Amino acid sequence: MQPFAIAIHGGAGTLVKGMMTPEKEKAYKQALETALDKGYAVLSAGGTATDAVMQSVIELENCPLFNAGKGSVFTADGTHEMDAAIMEGSALNAGAVSLISGIENPVVLARDVMEKSDHVFLAGEGAMKFARSLNYKLKDEAYFFDQFRYDQWKELKGTDAFQLDHSVKKDSKFGTVGAVACDIHGNLAAATSTGGMTNKRFGRIGDSPILGAGNYANNKTCAVSCTGSGEFFIRGVAAYDVSCLMEYRGLSLEAATNEVIQKRLLEIGGDGGLIAVDVHGNIAMPFNTEGMYRASNTSLGGKTVQIYSN
Repeated sequence: MQPFAIAIHGGAGTLVKGMMTPEKEKAYKQALETALDKGYAVLSAGGTATDAVMQSVIELENCPLFNAGKGSVFTADGTHEMDAAIMEGSALNAGAVSLISGIENPVVLARDVMEKSDHVFLAGEGAMKFARSLNYKLKDEAYFFDQFRYDQWKELKGTDAFQLDHSVKKDSKFGTVGAVACDIHGNLAAATSTGGMTNKRFGRIGDSPILGAGNYANNKTCAVSCTGSGEFFIRGVAAYDVSCLMEYRGLSLEAATNEVIQKRLLEIGGDGGLIAVDVHGNIAMPFNTEGMYRASNTSLGGKTVQIYSN
């Protein structure tokens, strides 16, 4: 039987060991493991990579610890604007949404764009009209309210400053969530979701919903989900770059992901990490920050749930 595998992430950045309470660390690891197990259960039952990544990301979106879905940060206007993307490696089908509000699980809407529209990327009011046409029940602002996020926003409210996520240090943690998987049929899929950056203005969009930048899947090579300083991942077309290095230079998954994260991204001043899986079930999870919330499991054994570089 074809090996199957899944990896998930919940953000990268300055996650210094010892700065987090044991209780908080335990909560993050438990949340990661729960999301990982949801997706792995789909794969072990013979389900598709697409279903697996969606289930894992839904679980992360439902957890207020992560900057996606329920845990999304506040914009400069005190609202929530969420982005998500999903892509299948078999026929390069994909769906993405950006600048949406009130959607409980943005990744589900992204999948509906892929499967129920003739388009790939919908944004803003157009994406919301599409959601309403499918009878989505919108959540009110209270659902997305989190006191920690709100206090974080109040520190920056009325200024031009922004913060990438909820660490004590500004610009120190990137809270995008994502999942990549390879199923028993050798098909790949990737999904990524985010609430963006605290106090963001002007309808800023990061790499998460942009295919080839923050999310990509191709059965010829790999599936990738990125997390980090989005502007640099967009400029470096990071997710697609990994695939290109494998397809055109013949690099292994490990070599290609390290080339992008440890060399090319750093050369233009970017930081962050990514998770990736190839059609053989190999997994890579490199990052150039002090930590990245991440977890993985494969049918060959070796379940991991990690935060720090060691």
